[in-house]
Amino acid sequence: SDTGTKPPESGVFGFMINISALLGVITMCIRYLLIEKQNESSHFVRSSCNMFSLCIGLMGCTGMGIVATFQELAVPSVHDIGALVAFGSGVVYITLQSIISYKSCPQWNTYFVCHIRMAISVI
Repeated sequence: SDTGTKPPESGVFGFMINISALLGVITMCIRYLLIEKQNESSHFVRSSCNMFSLCIGLMGCTGMGIVATFQELAVPSVHDIGALVAFGSGVVYITLQSIISYKSCPQWNTYFVCHIRMAISVI
């Protein structure tokens, strides 16, 4: 984190975080659509739970964007709030995705994948 606090490294660091946030949004939207499509035939989870999970994930990506935009040394309070939102939302998102994965077993997931997702959630 110290490397990304001073120019020009901070610009590259912020740019890469923004790219990561964009890729996160794309991944989460694809996961949302995949679950919606699978849910049409199986009805293993409520659609509102899937939408809530997507919203939490998008909130985490927004937090990443805030971290990238407001440098730690320039505006520490906003940077810290963005980091809190990013990490907090990320934990909630992966936990919700783990629960959805367990509910979709064994038709759409294996228990091994569910256990791995839950282990990542706990860590």
